[in-house]
Amino acid sequence: MSVNVLRTADGWYAVREQRAVRVQTAGVTTADLLADRDAVSAAAHSTDPGVPVADLAVLSPVTPGRRVVAQMANFVSHAADAGLDPKRVPLAFFRKASGSISGPYEDIVKPAHVRLLDYEVEIGLVIGAPMPVGTEVSAANLADHVAALVITNDISARDLQLPKTQFYEAKSYPTFTPTGPALVLLEEGDLDRFAELRLRLWVNGELRQDMPASDMIYRPVEALRALSGFQRLDPGDLLLTGTPVGTALSAPPKPVEILGSLLPAATKWRLFFKAQAKNPKYLRDGDLVEAAVATDDGTLDLGRQRTTVRYAR
Repeated sequence: MSVNVLRTADGWYAVREQRAVRVQTAGVTTADLLADRDAVSAAAHSTDPGVPVADLAVLSPVTPGRRVVAQMANFVSHAADAGLDPKRVPLAFFRKASGSISGPYEDIVKPAHVRLLDYEVEIGLVIGAPMPVGTEVSAANLADHVAALVITNDISARDLQLPKTQFYEAKSYPTFTPTGPALVLLEEGDLDRFAELRLRLWVNGELRQDMPASDMIYRPVEALRALSGFQRLDPGDLLLTGTPVGTALSAPPKPVEILGSLLPAATKWRLFFKAQAKNPKYLRDGDLVEAAVATDDGTLDLGRQRTTVRYAR
């Protein structure tokens, strides 16, 4: 059975019901913790009553300095909403800056020059063993490489992402990857239920995204098999696996898209962003963004993020 672990400024805690027991480890980083599973198991099965989870000031369970890689257009529903044919979407990746990682209850800070701030709830895979380029990944050994799961929110500055046709800047500002609360350490058989995990995201209490991971185009084994062909991964590194339909950004109707393609690039983007500025789904100052990932029966539960959008002054 999986074990949920939380990180605070003073250490790691294993969660049992709504109580948290301190993990007796010298490990500071996520990689350190993954290498000390005996300490986690001891805390999870301890008779120590622990402390209420609500009393902890929880940080991101993925510690600073790790690689952050993400899959692009990886849900059938999201690809279709973007005007793509899900059967023809290639397996593609992009990088995010490690400095974009923030805690599950920290503010999301919109830079002053960003106009269109969007959200994308995603499941993060946390790597548990060194994966040099050329590592062979299969369904049989996937659990040897994926040690844990976390909730992530791939915050995106759409007005930077689209006209520049690259993702790195638009998705890499500080606080643009809220992560956690729980680092869900997997046990044998847990990954068999990956497709049952349901991703949900709310803005100010309104449910915007709600879809099971079975909607994914490329599952973790396919993604890691391809990624390991050119990108080294190490314990504690993070792979975001895509988001379902429901983001603020959506493809324009086909006739509008065709007309737009006939316009000069500067004119096309000016008109597009003028229309997008009227879209009330983009994140505003003070918006409460909540994200949750779990199986419907609660057996695997990655917890619930609560973050507030703040405009940089």
